[in-house]
Amino acid sequence: MAMADPSGRRPRHHPAVNDILSTLAVANAALADVQRRLDLEFRASYPDHTNPAKLVARVKRVQEAVAALKELCRDLLTQKQELIDRIHVSLMAQRSTTQRLLAASGLPPLSDVDEAAHNTLNAVIDEWTAHVSPVTGRTRQKMSTRSSSPRFFFEETGRSTAKSFLFSAII
Repeated sequence: MAMADPSGRRPRHHPAVNDILSTLAVANAALADVQRRLDLEFRASYPDHTNPAKLVARVKRVQEAVAALKELCRDLLTQKQELIDRIHVSLMAQRSTTQRLLAASGLPPLSDVDEAAHNTLNAVIDEWTAHVSPVTGRTRQKMSTRSSSPRFFFEETGRSTAKSFLFSAII
């Protein structure tokens, strides 16, 4: 129902259609202004073309990586505990053999310094096991269960010299 305008610029429409077209043109201009303002606000809030959606996705990936690393740390601590247990058993067997050889050869038994070192080693191993057992679920008596507690040995404060030495030797 559009009739051509004698000037050839715009087709003539019914007055109601013209009102709708002008309202839509005003709305389009208002939306363009809103888009321009949002773009300015976005650039001011997030410089260097930072995209919050991409940041959220990256944070999600990092959280997944942290969960995987946490599990790897638990496995590593479990393996370290197994190694400590094997070394402890070996050292105890060697100590027992040394005591028997000393007794059989008539040499004096182990000195007080050796006993103190042995007791310190046992104390350090017990302390290590107590710190790691919530993560690995292992104790010197119980070797097969796992705990889901997220505490780590590294939360500890104040180490003794012997403990520091053992910990650095284990790492």
